[in-house]
Amino acid sequence: MQNLLIFILEASLAIHILMIAVCAWRVWRGENAIDRLIGADLLSTLTLAILVIVALILVNSIYLDVALGLAALSFIGTISLAKYIVDQSVF
Repeated sequence: MQNLLIFILEASLAIHILMIAVCAWRVWRGENAIDRLIGADLLSTLTLAILVIVALILVNSIYLDVALGLAALSFIGTISLAKYIVDQSVF
């Protein structure tokens, strides 16, 4: 049973890495700023998912702490970039 769980987690990790490649392509070659912002937000969300999967595979909870901090920074960054796109000023 443990081997099946590890196999499923590793397969999920590989799929998430492929999805990160697609998101990075969208950030790099996005048609406009909104597409790039959405791609960057999804990129950070997939990075969080990868950190959680790695924490489950390695049975190490430090990755969950890092994911929580990254989630807070990602939220603040996305909000500030969206405000900048709309108003052309951050403050």
